[in-house]
Order: sequence, then C-alpha cells, then structure tokens
Amino acid sequence: MKILKTVNVEKIYSSFDIETIALNKVNLEIEQGEFVSIMGPSGCGKSTLLNLISLMDLPTRGEVFFMEQSISKMTDKKRAEFRRKYIGFVFQNFNLIEELSVYENIELPLVYLRMPASERAVRVRQVMERLDVMHKQQFFPMQLSGGHQQRVAVARAIVASPMVLFADEPTGNLDSVHGQEVMEILSELNQNGTTIVMVTHSIPNSEYASRIIKLFDGQVVTGNIKQYSV
Repeated sequence: MKILKTVNVEKIYSSFDIETIALNKVNLEIEQGEFVSIMGPSGCGKSTLLNLISLMDLPTRGEVFFMEQSISKMTDKKRAEFRRKYIGFVFQNFNLIEELSVYENIELPLVYLRMPASERAVRVRQVMERLDVMHKQQFFPMQLSGGHQQRVAVARAIVASPMVLFADEPTGNLDSVHGQEVMEILSELNQNGTTIVMVTHSIPNSEYASRIIKLFDGQVVTGNIKQYSV
C-alpha cells in the first residue's frame, strides 16, 4: 500500500515580489512499512518536503496524497485529525513541554485523542518500559540528559501507535553514542511495522534506511550528489 505520494509538488514562498522555489515538481511514493531517509545539502528543501508529506503544510501546486487521500481537499480539521490518529513526530530539538513531567509529556497525544485515563495509563507505562525511561517518569525535561530527552520524545511520538513516524534530524543534538541508540530504536520500530520518514545530514544514520531519497535545489535527483556536503 502506498501510504504517501506526491505528484508534481511545488512549494513557492513569496516576499516583496521575490519568489523562492523551495520544491520544484517533486514526485515520490512511499510504501507502508518502508524506512526512508531524505538527504541533500542545506537549503535543498528537505524540511519543506517533510512539512508537506506530514500534513503540516500545503503545496503551492501539485498534490500530496496520504493514505490515497488528497490533503489539499481536506479541511484543516480533517488534516489535524489525520495527524493525531496516524502520524508521530520526532524533532532535533526534542520539543518537550518543560512544565510537564516525562509521564505527562508522553501521555499528551492520548489526551488529545480523548482516550480514557485507564487506557492512557496502560499505554504510557508500556512505552516507557519499551524506551527505558520508566525510572524518569516524574522528572522534568530540564532534569534529563539529551539522550533521555530524545528517548522521551520518541516515546511521545509512538504512544498512540502512529502509522507513520516523521523524524527531522533526530540525532542532531546528540553525541554519537546516544545518537546511535536513537537510530537503533527507530530501526526496531520500523522492523515492527512502523513506516519511518527521516530527514538527515548523517550518512551513517541514512544507512539504517531501506531507501534514500536525495534532493538538490528543490528537486529529487537520481544521480550521486556526493560532491555536495550532506
């Protein structure tokens, strides 16, 4: 099943009569269960593409399909519902809420889904055990190391059992040891059926993926772009 598809997608930003083409006729397909890495030099459109296929933004032209439904034809409410039900996010900067404990950060997506408290408690406990952060459940983000913060961020992203997990430079703020731990967690999630789409500059990280999509100047390129820093 094709879980994601883009057809001639363009994203253009306008400012003071100046147009910047961030994406130019991008066509790609991602199958359910794939682990895809999106790579390319800085400014090539990686994060813009991730925002579009994760239903966070709309293309200027072209179509993005999620589960065979055009996101341009969805209402804002419908896109938000799809994000809550089917999508998880892991960010470079963790994006944990400082005022909430580890337990509360992980629980939050389930609160948005209006899941009963008893079921939330079971889900949160399971995912904390899986990510080895049970002993940190009453801590606050500022009391955690970077590695533990990212573990909590991954736990929060998967607690609702999303169909697709989007990761934007998930090891960018971690040392090599903790970065490898996070990548092994993502790999395990993928082996258990979660589709993963990851933006990364890291060649070692990209090797965890089953397929690499390379971007250059807002376009998918099929050739080798090793001459440019990724």
